[in-house]
Amino acid sequence: MLSIIVAIAENNVIGKDNDLIWHLPRDMKHFKDTTTGHYIIMGRKTFESNGKPLPNRTNIIITRDKNYKAEGCIIVNSLEDAIEEAKNDTEAFIIGGGVIYKLAMPLVDRIYLTKIHHSFDGDTFFPEINMNDWIEADRRDFEPDEKNKYAFTIFILDRKTDK
Repeated sequence: MLSIIVAIAENNVIGKDNDLIWHLPRDMKHFKDTTTGHYIIMGRKTFESNGKPLPNRTNIIITRDKNYKAEGCIIVNSLEDAIEEAKNDTEAFIIGGGVIYKLAMPLVDRIYLTKIHHSFDGDTFFPEINMNDWIEADRRDFEPDEKNKYAFTIFILDRKTDK
């Protein structure tokens, strides 16, 4: 299975200046719990914003730079190559950024979508989701608290299949 995991604002913003805009520890725990033990696929800029491979996951970086090196990571030059590398995982995750999400949208089976109930100024956006293509398999709502400034909802969306 190929999945996307993403946190987006009300206005589909996912980042600014190659960084996250918000700090939501509860959502970060969800990300870690969901992706640990799996392959994670990301673009070079997303990797560089992390600064190092994410632990307890197989990190795959997509870059056009044929000479790019990152210790502890698998480097590929296309999304197709990344998917091929991760083919033996029960569920591989696309974790960004904007261009990689857009390329992956037609290919994924599931989206783990955190929708932050606030709009932000940003320069990177998640593609529009056509809800006619997806079924809401799960939904959990979270209110703001002392550690999480914004209310948010975590959805699991499964692609509809023709039967």
